[in-house]
Amino acid sequence: MPQTRQAPNVYDAEPIPEAGRAEIERLLSSGDLFRYTATEDAPVTLLEREFAEMIGSRYALAVSSCSAALFLSLKALDLPRGAEVLIPAFTFAAVPSAVIHADCRPVLVECGANYRIDLDDLAAKLTERTGAILISHMRGHTSDMDAIMRLAEARGLPVIEDAAHSLGTTWSGRRIGTIGRVGCFSFQSYKLLNAGEGGIMVSDDAELIARAVIMSGAYEHNWKKHDVLAEAFARWQNRLPLYNMRLQNLSAAVIRAQLAELPRRVADGRANHDHVAARLNTSPWFDVPAPLPQEERAPDSIQFNLIGMSDEDVTAFTEAAAGVGVGVQVFGTSTDNARAFWNWQFIEGGLPDLPSTRAMLMRACDMRLPARLTKSDLDFIADALLRAVADTMAGTKAYGT
Repeated sequence: MPQTRQAPNVYDAEPIPEAGRAEIERLLSSGDLFRYTATEDAPVTLLEREFAEMIGSRYALAVSSCSAALFLSLKALDLPRGAEVLIPAFTFAAVPSAVIHADCRPVLVECGANYRIDLDDLAAKLTERTGAILISHMRGHTSDMDAIMRLAEARGLPVIEDAAHSLGTTWSGRRIGTIGRVGCFSFQSYKLLNAGEGGIMVSDDAELIARAVIMSGAYEHNWKKHDVLAEAFARWQNRLPLYNMRLQNLSAAVIRAQLAELPRRVADGRANHDHVAARLNTSPWFDVPAPLPQEERAPDSIQFNLIGMSDEDVTAFTEAAAGVGVGVQVFGTSTDNARAFWNWQFIEGGLPDLPSTRAMLMRACDMRLPARLTKSDLDFIADALLRAVADTMAGTKAYGT
């Protein structure tokens, strides 16, 4: 009998390039892992310089995680204690957590079936208590940044971009993460640049970055090793708390070695996504939302909605897909999912009723599509999903027909 092919592994990352391994060996030999030991040009310093140049920002600060970058961004904005920060209700639990950590209050805004923030609900929730808007481009889906920036600028509000899933995405030719006052990126293991953990924030605002640098842990005069105006640092010396959220040199060496790989990973990830999306959209039971006209995405995962299916159908579909080795997560039905807002019970004052977001999460599927997958891998995944939904819905009249 012919051997049945195994489902592709969608979880492992690409190997770290040889240049990164050599630099790690050099660092291990020297024991020089702290970013501020070197007089100049430590690996973390070089990463900040190279990343800022690549992304098109004046300044960058590498830190321990994207969550740390979001927290430091909020603290660096010097928002009053208790200020409201508007965030999409479709995001990861770390985002409202960062807002709370910064002594602010997260206000959840509805999201639609295309996974993007509801602009009408965003406008309705702007009040005199609003201190900032924090936009998560969740799973790389870009909300309408033109409309968001118009709303923010009319109120004089800063916009923070959570671009953890959007490195390489552009909006009308501008790189996501450079449109708001500050942009935050992730180097966690499932991102296009993988250091296991790590993050970076970018901005053209020297004052904001100077405050963030000091609070990140540049104690005494270590801020002198950052490419930011000395005058901005001098104003804040000894006036800000230290939260010690620094990145260390080993992580920077791993990330720097991957920077040259990013354009290829972006192109391959987009091609992979679009190939699978086109195949899934042939089914009446699937809908992969299209990008917005201004958006050129850099996906390493795919999201699609289940159309016209009951709760029982959804369960049967995910079980059928798992049976052939393709794991599909439905955000709202997987147990204790950190992306389902009703599980954020740490938010004080109770959670709002968000029917649009809830309805979307109960039918929105999520699965990884790493850039390293081959066309054969992609077709295996698409075939399995199409077969699973066809078997599940066999004999059921197609929705809308």
